[in-house]
Order: sequence, then C-alpha cells, then structure tokens
Amino acid sequence: MPVRLRAAAASDIGPHRAINQDAAFTASWGAAVADGVGGGPAGDLASAAFIHRLAASRVASLDAESLAVSVRTANWDLRAHVERDPALSGMATTFTGLFVSHSGTLLVAHTGDSRAYRLRGGVFAQQTRDDSYVQALVDRGLVAAADAASHPRRNLITASLSGGEGDAVGVLEHTAVAGDRWLICSDGLSDYVPDPEFAALVAAGRSVEETAAVCVALALEAGTRDNVTVVVCDVETDAAAHAFLSADTTQEPTFYGAAAVRFTEGLESA
Repeated sequence: MPVRLRAAAASDIGPHRAINQDAAFTASWGAAVADGVGGGPAGDLASAAFIHRLAASRVASLDAESLAVSVRTANWDLRAHVERDPALSGMATTFTGLFVSHSGTLLVAHTGDSRAYRLRGGVFAQQTRDDSYVQALVDRGLVAAADAASHPRRNLITASLSGGEGDAVGVLEHTAVAGDRWLICSDGLSDYVPDPEFAALVAAGRSVEETAAVCVALALEAGTRDNVTVVVCDVETDAAAHAFLSADTTQEPTFYGAAAVRFTEGLESA
C-alpha cells in the first residue's frame, strides 16, 4: 500500500537569538529538522546547506542504505563549504529526519539532540535517543531522567554532522501505520517544555499546520532561549495517499527556518 506523509512545520528565531540556526523541510516522502550547533561558526549555514542537499538527494527506491548515502553526500557539502572558506571550520549541525522507504516502511535517521516522537493509539513516545553528555549521565544512572531537562550542561552534544569522515547517523526502520502522527523538533521545544505538555497538543486533533504552530507558540510562552522548530507528520497509507502520489509528480519540498532564508539567498553564494 502506498505511504505518504502529510507534513508541515513552523520555525521561530525566538526572543533571545539574533539568527535562526534551525532548518527544516517537509514533503510527502520525507521531513527533517537540523539545528546548527551553538558555539561554532555559521550554524545557520551548516543546517541550511545540509537540509537543502539532503532534500535534493531524494532517490526513487529509498532504503536504509541509500538514505545513509544521501546523508553522507549532504555531509560532504559541509566539508566543501569549509574547504572554500576555512573561517567556517568547526561548523556543524544536528539532524533528525523521517522518510518513506520504497517498501512502504518509515526510516528515522538521527544524530545529535533534535528529537522524533510518535503518537500511536494515544501513546506518545520518543523514538530517538539524544547524543548528549547529559543523556550519557542518565544512561549511567548518574542523573535522573526527570532532571535531565534542567541540567546545566544539557546542550552539550556528543555527535553531530560537520563534514568529517567519522560523522555517523543512525537509521532505524519503523512500520508505517495509518493514523500515526510524528513530531520532529529542535531542542528549543524539548529542552523547555515537558513532553506531556506538547504531547497533549499533538493529540488534540488539529491539522499538522496548526499543531506545528501551537507547539512553537508553547515553547515561546515557556521562555525558550533557543530557536524552536517543529515538524508534524501524519502517516497515510490508503487510496488517498496513492491518488496524491500519482498526481504529484514533482513532490517538491517546502523549506523552513534557515533553509528558507538560505534558499532565497542561494547557498552557493554564502
């Protein structure tokens, strides 16, 4: 049975940042969030360049292996930018994405501390594991999971994409179930709003566009000190999905955040 994503996103610079270093895209075949790593140069360029190259690298017969190749290709773009301008050395981005495979399953690709959650049958659960210093402490029993969100070093990540040969992304396969709703977000939401609060918004029955917008608004109301980006995807596996995919021959992605800005400016001129 054909599978498609009905997806939308919202992104906000937030009241405490001068630049939006989050980037995202949505399409019927995939969606992703990238968050430029703070403390390094050109986080907005890193996230936007990666998202644009990844979206452009879509292949017709996507599986875990070809997705990993697309990620590596997008990561090499970051290295190319640094080779052209050594002042960009050290720029990096997190990445979390959801993609429809050629066999009708869903592939979740992830590195860093942007997150993917799934709502299925009324149960909302995180589907990615943070690559972070604090998560490592939680895994070792040195910090309680309930205290992780307020830990002073919660923003210290242990994996990202920077164009390096050793950069790695995990890819996991999930069953596509009609009616599932996925949320992908930067840590501007998950670090400042407890999971149950935005889980309630995800389950409230709003459209994907409205849900993304109200989740971003919730993060702003909670006092997020970061950029905040939220992608919401509804999984469709019925005749309507087949009709949509048959009629939509281009399936062009929509870009958000830094990717929207860099798209109009032109990445190669950056």
